[in-house]
Amino acid sequence: MADMAPMDGVQLAILNKRLEGVCRKMANTLFRTGRSGVLNTARDFSCCIVTADNQLLAAAESLPIHVLSGPDLMAAAMRKFHPKLKRGDAFLHNSPYHGCSHPADHTILVPVMDDAGRHRFTMVAKAHQADCGNSLPTTYMGGARDVYQEGALIFPAVRVQENYRDVEDIVRMCQLRIRVPEQWWGDYLAEMGAARIGERELMALAQEVGWDTLDAFTDQWFEYSEQRMAAEIARLPAGGMTVSSAHDPFPGAEEGIEVVVKLAIDPAAGTIEIDLRDNPDCLPCGLNLSEACSRTAAMVGVFNSVDHTVPPNSGSFRRIRVLLRENCVVGIPVHPTSCSVATTNVADHVSNGVQRAIAELAEGAGMAEVGYAIPPSVGVISGLKPGSGEPFVNQVFLGFGAGAASPVADAWVTVGHVGNAGLCYQDSAEVDEQVFPIFVKGRHFIADSGGAGRYRGGGGMEVEFGPEGCDLEVGYVSDGTLNAAKGARGGGLGGRAQQYVRRANGESETVDPCAQVALRDGETIVSVSCGGGGFGSPLMRPLGEVAHDARERWISADAAERVYGVVIGPDGEADEAASEKLRAEMAVG
Repeated sequence: MADMAPMDGVQLAILNKRLEGVCRKMANTLFRTGRSGVLNTARDFSCCIVTADNQLLAAAESLPIHVLSGPDLMAAAMRKFHPKLKRGDAFLHNSPYHGCSHPADHTILVPVMDDAGRHRFTMVAKAHQADCGNSLPTTYMGGARDVYQEGALIFPAVRVQENYRDVEDIVRMCQLRIRVPEQWWGDYLAEMGAARIGERELMALAQEVGWDTLDAFTDQWFEYSEQRMAAEIARLPAGGMTVSSAHDPFPGAEEGIEVVVKLAIDPAAGTIEIDLRDNPDCLPCGLNLSEACSRTAAMVGVFNSVDHTVPPNSGSFRRIRVLLRENCVVGIPVHPTSCSVATTNVADHVSNGVQRAIAELAEGAGMAEVGYAIPPSVGVISGLKPGSGEPFVNQVFLGFGAGAASPVADAWVTVGHVGNAGLCYQDSAEVDEQVFPIFVKGRHFIADSGGAGRYRGGGGMEVEFGPEGCDLEVGYVSDGTLNAAKGARGGGLGGRAQQYVRRANGESETVDPCAQVALRDGETIVSVSCGGGGFGSPLMRPLGEVAHDARERWISADAAERVYGVVIGPDGEADEAASEKLRAEMAVG
């Protein structure tokens, strides 16, 4: 390697795309062979490559909350617990105390060995489970006071294959504890197949170009990525900003959770520091973040605020310093703290806090807040199929909006939540109705639920669904019922979440934001998801765009006039003279 000439930009780009291609083959395998809807419909999974010294190298179409930090920590745990790795090994990992995001994200780790038995890379395939053995039929136990009440099976880098053969003891444990064992078995095989495809493809690439070439590429790619991040940070102003973002009250967090983010930008050094230590201790509920999610959530906010072409890998991560403390709700949890909901709720407040702090500190950068997770329309449904009595458990993705506005564009309306960056697909209502005994009565975006601004936040969605011919349970952990997503630089709040049950007699009953709701045949649950925050003053939005929003029903004519200062004429166009006069009056007021 010492004698190898530095690679030029073309060589770096080609090898980077070759490695991304390996990850895409892994992801395609998982998508096409996964058995549960959370995988083969919603795509709640991620695939990546980690170096032998535990650094994230490549990922393709992966959820940011899954991969920015976590694969590195999990690979390190694998090497610690199994210092003698060999070809044909595979490990099942979902421990939030050893680098995984949360227990529902079963992860397969496969060490890639060269012909001399040297560990070169680790393939990582992570997939959210429809059921992970929790005490209730949901993977989001927001009210669990500890991991014991949560109930999930925890596997800290446990060997699940040796010599390419399954360790049947582990398989039997999962099949006896998980409510839908055949479904889990199919998803396990899909993950294992993805990781093995990645192993095969990476070994073929190494045979073509040589392991030393891949090592040289890795070093130079990390250096390039670090330089790109440093250059982006150099464009930002020097300074610090402290913001807070509040999670609603929940069981075990009855006063809510005020997440404090302290941000410091040093453009001369090309670094960003995010201090999360001034936050509450871990709480007796499932909202605590794992270390992986604490680090990742902070980095998500940074990557949402810089040029999207900066490679997200361990090279660019060198310029982001995240300060955590042990036993902190947004830090490093200690067993038996529950981290059941670590990938979404409180993590969203960290990411949103970082990107909003950057927005307030640096003109033309950052973002408003993305709306919060997880409403009933993205909950876990369970029950017994009518006729056969066969149990079913799965997470549905029936509808979410929530995108945040940026300094240059309106929101991406179907982001879902900040941690998945819009990469989870929304379900086909018709497909869900064919697979599960449910009926989707309706779903639509809600007018005036996106934060107002020069750039408009994404609207929330209303979804109504219920059981068909049976009873149904819906588990969810909806945030944003009280605390709406905040705008940036004068942008408005997003719409708040709501959830209620419509009984068979037509009466409506509000239900708690964190609940396992039982529905009888003929009843429905109505889910209203959050909207995202707006960016900039609404009075700066061009008149024509406001009129277009009103015609498309993103906003009402009343909001156009009352919030944006735009008078809509009978033809649906903006009355320029009346609008300019009204805006002048509102600006003075």
